[in-house]
Amino acid sequence: MIHVICVMGERVRFVAGELGEWRVDSMRAISGRDVPAAARLARIEGDPSAAARGSWSIDGVRSYERYVHRAEQIRLAGSPALGRPDATRAALIPICKTDAWWALPQDERRAIFEERSHHIAIGLEYIPAIARRLYHCRDLGEPWDFLTWFEFAERDRGAFDTLVDRLRATEEWRYVAREVEIRLSRDE
Repeated sequence: MIHVICVMGERVRFVAGELGEWRVDSMRAISGRDVPAAARLARIEGDPSAAARGSWSIDGVRSYERYVHRAEQIRLAGSPALGRPDATRAALIPICKTDAWWALPQDERRAIFEERSHHIAIGLEYIPAIARRLYHCRDLGEPWDFLTWFEFAERDRGAFDTLVDRLRATEEWRYVAREVEIRLSRDE
């Protein structure tokens, strides 16, 4: 049985431009088209209308946990807080899935997502070194379905590389139409 708990509300806006706490180290399209280059990125929680303007921005919202069983949800709740002093590296990875993905019933998406691709299980291996937050934006009119934000210490950069490589090698990633990886750093 799949348990779902609705936790709506935490809004976030990522603003790329000349200002922001995070320095853009690299931007690359993994699949589909890229986003315009920028020097800095701001991650702003709360009211997106209060956010600064930049060359581009993306809005997202924390939503209920999809595709998770209760035991997975409990373990995911152990993800570390954002903003840890030693987490001077980050990555924003916006993803858009294919129409074929969204045409599948939820139980089939779950089977691909976890039973065959082991997305949650893989991610859990990297807690607490890598903090992760998932934001949904498909229903906000954004050109993306999901925004995944990761924070980690410099010493865990190799672990992060391994994490994303493992996820991209799964069956689930055959349903990714567009993905951009934006690597960031914060002054120590």
